[in-house]
Amino acid sequence: MPRTIAICLFLSWLLPAAARAESKFSAEFVFPLNDEHNHAPAIVECPNGDLLASWYRGSGERSADDVRILGARMHKGESTWSVEFLMADTPGFPDCNTAMMIDKNKRLWLFWPTIIANTWESAVTNYMTSTDYEGDGAPRWEWKDQIYLKPDDFKEEFLDHVNNHLGNKQPLSEKQLQFLQLAKDTAGDKMFQRFGWMPRCKPTVLKSGRILMPLYTDTYSFSIMAVSDDEGKSWYASRPIIDYGNIQPAVLQREDGTVVAYMRENGFQDHIRISESSDDGITWGPVKNSVLPNPGSGLDGVRLNNGHWVLIYNDSTRDRNSLAVSLSEDEGRTWRWTRHLEQHESGRYHYPAIIQGADGTVHAIYTYSVALSTRSGSRRGIEAARRVRPNLRFFCTVGVLFLVD
Repeated sequence: MPRTIAICLFLSWLLPAAARAESKFSAEFVFPLNDEHNHAPAIVECPNGDLLASWYRGSGERSADDVRILGARMHKGESTWSVEFLMADTPGFPDCNTAMMIDKNKRLWLFWPTIIANTWESAVTNYMTSTDYEGDGAPRWEWKDQIYLKPDDFKEEFLDHVNNHLGNKQPLSEKQLQFLQLAKDTAGDKMFQRFGWMPRCKPTVLKSGRILMPLYTDTYSFSIMAVSDDEGKSWYASRPIIDYGNIQPAVLQREDGTVVAYMRENGFQDHIRISESSDDGITWGPVKNSVLPNPGSGLDGVRLNNGHWVLIYNDSTRDRNSLAVSLSEDEGRTWRWTRHLEQHESGRYHYPAIIQGADGTVHAIYTYSVALSTRSGSRRGIEAARRVRPNLRFFCTVGVLFLVD
């Protein structure tokens, strides 16, 4: 039986060669092992330096009505996590993937979907905000709402892609054909176009101040952006990023203003998918393949303070037993360095989230699942690891030390 753990990492990165011997690595569980399913974590650094993590826990995922959102915090200067606490719960309905951010006004945002009818197609994305979140225990939420999207009708674009382009790429399996037939049957249905959008990765605030909340749908297996131009007071839909299997985007912006979406591959391309926008995320170019492999699993990215980009992802085309971090010095055009956080014959190390703290440290959190036999069956929890160099103020991300002289 699998043991599921969300693991959080804090690592030094881009150290000069002289720092090699002084770098240290440690790891800890965010909470004790337990028998429930823990998955899809997120992490933020609070203004006071505390770290706040979120994830969902329950007896399953969309089909389990006891799934709720939990959190824990690590106070600045400490090395252990608090006892977990309840962040959000919709009684009788599953609450799933979490994403968080702290905006320029120091408001904490928590995003997650509630699954209305135990199917991903019935998801509705919620958010809550708080300005009182730096004490012990759960944040004190001051506002809760939902993101309802009304995309421009994409039926014709979707059907054109499916009917005239998709089959030319590779023969489809029976399962894929069944999925696509259901997607085609519902493509003109307003209910299916407007529901089912879910978060996975954190929002991105662009240079213009626009907020892009990356969302995806398992109904059609592509992505969209919820867009806010008024600091989150209201949201509207971008044009969808239409292909097949390009879901769960992580969004980064280049110095020239180009917005880049890196997406999980849920089709048959075996690589992280990419699309670019030249108008701050409203319309998107063709979906292409990156050079980075992907087995159909979540990823995340962060732009570092020095302008370098980091992606954390499963660098395999088959399994989630290898978790890698890659670094780009040219805003995602090439990925010169790759190191591994996890690389094992078995287990699943996946669904990462990654941020950079105020002192340059990069923090990452991800689900860690391994087989474990106990008297009570499988056990599940969340773990954290940290790479620290004392008195070094420029830290950065996950796994193995990157050295750039």
